Amino acid sequence: MKISFIKTIKENSIEALSLMVAVALWQLVAGIIVHNKFLLPSFYDVVTSFFVIIKSGLVTDILTSLLHFSIGIAAALIIGIPLGISMGWFKKVDRAVDPIIEILRPIPPLAWIPFGIVWFGLTHQAAGFVVFVGMIFPIVINTYTGFKNVSKVYVEAAKVLGCTRDIDLIRSIAIPSALPSIAAGIRIAMGVGWMCLVAAEMFGASNRGLGYQLWFNYYLHRMDFVLVYMLLLGFLGLFIDRLFRYYVDSKLLRWTAGTVV
Repeated sequence: MKISFIKTIKENSIEALSLMVAVALWQLVAGIIVHNKFLLPSFYDVVTSFFVIIKSGLVTDILTSLLHFSIGIAAALIIGIPLGISMGWFKKVDRAVDPIIEILRPIPPLAWIPFGIVWFGLTHQAAGFVVFVGMIFPIVINTYTGFKNVSKVYVEAAKVLGCTRDIDLIRSIAIPSALPSIAAGIRIAMGVGWMCLVAAEMFGASNRGLGYQLWFNYYLHRMDFVLVYMLLLGFLGLFIDRLFRYYVDSKLLRWTAGTVV
């Protein structure tokens, strides 16, 4: 226990030291070499601007962005996972849907922003729609891949033991086997969706949110404010990813812990 605690402290100290070095280099380059707040605000400038932003409705913008993200991820999970399961388990569904998926998938999610605005207006649903478009395909493809890679040995063994219906095989055999692939697809989709969220808010699908504020302050040439919103987006995305990984690894994929070296 004591050795493990000391090891954890050492690992955390390395991470903290690397961050401090990065901040020191940033302050040095911005304050002495560049010496232009518009081109590169210093760390001190960003910290000062952060406290100004807190007083001007930062919480509202964070909650708005999280709402947009929640709308997109909820829709992508509700549609993407059942669609991927159907494509991976039923050949006819795969043959019918795959051409449509492969035609739509290469279209950049940002290309859907005009339709999002036309269909939903400047609403939360418009931004959520763009997030949904960015997230749906990684979820579908990874779910499909996970189901296609389910071992036939497991399926045949389940049939021998009396599990013959498709719904029972999917629930008891295929989903547990494909869960690592599904979780990986969701994690990839969250990263793509977070980028789409920022772009949707920046280019007019919403009049609130972190992405909107980033673009608005750019027009005002307040680059220190822009950098604050960039860092907030990064830290918030990191928090969401770590929270997802913690829940999935400790609850859903705890049985895979033994494979990690």
